[in-house]
Amino acid sequence: MAEKDQSIRDQLEMYRLIFESIYNGCLVTDAKGIITHFNKPYGDFLGLDPEVQIGKHCTDVVENTRMHIVARTGTPEINQSHRVMGQDMVVQRIPIRQNGRVVAVFGQVMFKDVRDVQRLAQKLEVLKGKLEIYEKELISLRSTRYTLESIVGTSEAIQSLKKDALDAAATHLPVLITGDSGTGKEMFAQAIHHASTRRVHPFVRINCAAIPKDLLESELFGYEEGAFTGARREGKPGKFELAKYGTVFLDEIGDMPLEMQPKLLRVLEEKEFERVGGTYLIQADFRLIAASNQNLEEMVHTGRFRKDLYYRINVIPLPIPPLKERREDIVPMARSMLRQISRDASISEVLLAPEAEKAFMKYDWPGNAREVLNVLERVLSSLKGTTIHACDLPFYLFRSKKGLGDSGRKSLKNIQATAEREAIRFALESSNNNKAQAAALLGIHRTLLYKKIKKYKIPN
Repeated sequence: MAEKDQSIRDQLEMYRLIFESIYNGCLVTDAKGIITHFNKPYGDFLGLDPEVQIGKHCTDVVENTRMHIVARTGTPEINQSHRVMGQDMVVQRIPIRQNGRVVAVFGQVMFKDVRDVQRLAQKLEVLKGKLEIYEKELISLRSTRYTLESIVGTSEAIQSLKKDALDAAATHLPVLITGDSGTGKEMFAQAIHHASTRRVHPFVRINCAAIPKDLLESELFGYEEGAFTGARREGKPGKFELAKYGTVFLDEIGDMPLEMQPKLLRVLEEKEFERVGGTYLIQADFRLIAASNQNLEEMVHTGRFRKDLYYRINVIPLPIPPLKERREDIVPMARSMLRQISRDASISEVLLAPEAEKAFMKYDWPGNAREVLNVLERVLSSLKGTTIHACDLPFYLFRSKKGLGDSGRKSLKNIQATAEREAIRFALESSNNNKAQAAALLGIHRTLLYKKIKKYKIPN
């Protein structure tokens, strides 16, 4: 019994020390508002002896108190303003219940001066602003250059794809982006990452076609010390490890060796992997976006791509049509590229003349966006002025497939004649049959133009 009594005394002493150590001061009343506890910090603040206040009614000790009211209503009052000695404080009053009945009220001073709350709010606002700045900087440091706003196009196809990409960004499911080379598959991948909750984490790109197949496993999974000849002494983390909480973009996934495909499938399904030569599991937390310019479904049928992996990565398909199937996007894309090139080179903005735009619209662009950029950069390298005219463009943009498709079986003289005829026809069409303008586009005298029109029997 003596040990039990001592234990109770020790416990009560600890409770007293805790109560006395509450920094901003507090008191406790019973259900009638009589003070039962009054700590020293509160006494120091009010200039009162804490022990003398025990047994007094709270209204006789603390001006404007509401402790007795909370005892009667049983409704807590949190972070309320309380004016004492001409000073506004922030307090809380919490009813204490036993068997459903209020038996006491605990009151605590949260802030001795309400201005402290304002100062704290200002500090929090500053911290919030800094956090937003740091988050933006962190996002910019990650390797994503493109957002959904970077994807230019007015066609129904591209608008629908951007909506699907935004929907995909709201999930963590695998995405498979397909399309011809140069259609902007990586741009869509980066845009999805940037629009997702993973945007502050890494975007890690792996080109499956560019890495030798005997190195691909160590690139993806990493390796431990001594895993193979030439391995770093300290080992090396793989791309999956570096992409923790972020996005892994597997470009040209159709070129991934068959023996690597089941290992990738296991990572996607089990959410864990081991380094090459490792003995412990590493948790995988990344979002997979894959891309291919090959027909993966056909590759599955011919046994060149695993069916189970294909179904695992093709959860959200994003097929990007080539430019020739969405010609209304060609000119807006070219204009956007010109603005970007002009900004990067710190030169005046370069414009496309109407006849140049017509040439862009008529050409099929087998290289898609990448070819558009190539043509624009080539033209700008020798452009005089700030407007691109049809005569500044490479001639192959004007030639028709029908006219030059069998050029390999023609003589050089015939090829030149065909090319010249097509160029004259295009110049006349672009200038609405204005001979002076057509001659200027072709860079020849008007008299010579008339001669060639006659020579080639071109209707005028």
